[in-house]
Amino acid sequence: MGSRTALVEDLMERFPHVPREAVFKEDLLRGGVAFDPSALSDTANEAAGEVKPKSYFIFSFDHGTLPELGEAALRRPPEEIILTGGPYDLRRTVVSVRVNPSSPYRVAADEHNVLGLYLDGKRISDVGVPPMPEYYRHTLSNGKSVMEVAPTIQWGYLIYLTVFRVCQYFGAKEECQYCDINHNWRQHKAAGRPYTGVKDVEEVLEALEIIDRYDTAKASTAYTLTGGAITSKVSGRDEADFYGHYAKAIEERFPGRWIGKVVAQALPKPDVQRFKDYGVQIYHPNFEVWDEYLFKLFCPGKERYVGRDEWHKRILDSTEVFGPRNVIPNFVAGVEMAEPFGFKTVDEAIASTTEGLRFFMSHGITPRFTTWCPEPTTPLGKANPQGAPLEYHIRLLQAYRQTMEDFGLSSPPGYGPPGAGNAVFSVSSFMDSLPADTPVEV
Repeated sequence: MGSRTALVEDLMERFPHVPREAVFKEDLLRGGVAFDPSALSDTANEAAGEVKPKSYFIFSFDHGTLPELGEAALRRPPEEIILTGGPYDLRRTVVSVRVNPSSPYRVAADEHNVLGLYLDGKRISDVGVPPMPEYYRHTLSNGKSVMEVAPTIQWGYLIYLTVFRVCQYFGAKEECQYCDINHNWRQHKAAGRPYTGVKDVEEVLEALEIIDRYDTAKASTAYTLTGGAITSKVSGRDEADFYGHYAKAIEERFPGRWIGKVVAQALPKPDVQRFKDYGVQIYHPNFEVWDEYLFKLFCPGKERYVGRDEWHKRILDSTEVFGPRNVIPNFVAGVEMAEPFGFKTVDEAIASTTEGLRFFMSHGITPRFTTWCPEPTTPLGKANPQGAPLEYHIRLLQAYRQTMEDFGLSSPPGYGPPGAGNAVFSVSSFMDSLPADTPVEV
């Protein structure tokens, strides 16, 4: 292929059942996007501008460290962008921003100051940016910003509560090899940015009160409680109690206001029951990568403390507490092909991942996935700066939808509407690629 445009158009032609919007979205998620100075905010104050800035809600999701991003680090890019129109007549597509100054994709303003996405020097779509939400303009009583305590993503649909911003799987022998949560904490602290390690429950409640007061359109529909793995205790609490006590406080203060979700390790059934008792509605015990050999290599801490087989058993056991529809484990799409240990061909990688999809979907569980961003401070990101081939991601979307149809499953709850032009889930295209008329249970 002589250009990135030719590669993208070839994949669109070869896989016509995958929405063309998803092809561009996956390429932007796997490889990042550059920002012309004309497309960046005029201020580093995250509450003062007209555009909702990138919050770094858990990982960096960038292809460089803050010092390497240049102006994009000083003048924050938007949290997300939406693609519409252009020569491909793209339907409204929400894409999480992953900054890569060397990306072939660039967001820039034209002579009329209208933002567009450019590839190989040609404008391929209009670009919309999220307006600054009113609740971001207000601070907590202690001066902290709402964005620092309770940022929203997915075009305002999801409140992302990373209440523990580091992980107790620490060092080369324990950290997941694609994950930069600990480095992201370090780089924000080094840059002098506010980045609270353990968020106080009263701060979270105060931030949610501000969101609830000013989100008059009720765009925020769900919250996710998450953070690093807890292998001992944090603030005197084990993992289930630590994350669960935030849910309990939120549900007592705001009963039924949001769909409560928690991303945590695959825990024993009594601990999972505690999540349910605290008011959590959806449980995400992420299995990360399906292949047994790669799981042990890429997730050494999870293998050491729990083990792959026990992890999967606990996922199945948790359906007895939450029901299969409300157990939604994530995997990191693309790490299957990470050199030097991953699969060498797209065929092999898709076969392995589809085996995992069939395993879970045969039990009524609908996994979801995040498109791997190869952050350069991680072992796998450093060794694989280009990530996985775009063809892998496109074929995964095809396999995912087909497997769901094979088992008669519909889109998972808590992710907003499915279908190209409708989806708001921003860190992969799985919701964009499902039928728009799929029933959504929320």
